[in-house]
Amino acid sequence: MIALQDEWWPAMTCFGCGPANAEGLQLKSYPQLDGSVTATFQPWPQHDNGGGFLNGGIIATLLDCHSAAAVHQEAFLNGWMPAEGESLAYVTAGIDVRYRRPAPLREPVTLVATTKDADEDQITSLVRLEWDGKVRAEGEALWKRWRPRS
Repeated sequence: MIALQDEWWPAMTCFGCGPANAEGLQLKSYPQLDGSVTATFQPWPQHDNGGGFLNGGIIATLLDCHSAAAVHQEAFLNGWMPAEGESLAYVTAGIDVRYRRPAPLREPVTLVATTKDADEDQITSLVRLEWDGKVRAEGEALWKRWRPRS
């Protein structure tokens, strides 16, 4: 199965999820039968928080970029396509991240995102980072319809 990022945005240079950013995180998200979107991410040694765990800023980036996959999947299923000439239908308006417990630096972590509320103007996604059967961080991301201004 092709990752949503590779299917929708092969030329995207986003640090977290852009396939065209060779130095980025290269997050790959996949739709599930239950409507959620999942990803597995292997942290790099450079993502150390100074204490041997995954850095909080990297976690926030993963949650933001993974929520994008759930949001855009919802948008595409509803026919809410990007404006002409644009690659994104929605952009992050805000994300509330809660760190629950340390996340490992040397083990793969799992990301799970779902859509909480959706209409054409905005979509809210719930997203979490898990390891060893426990939530390590979670967030609620608000995405607003991208309407470029001239």
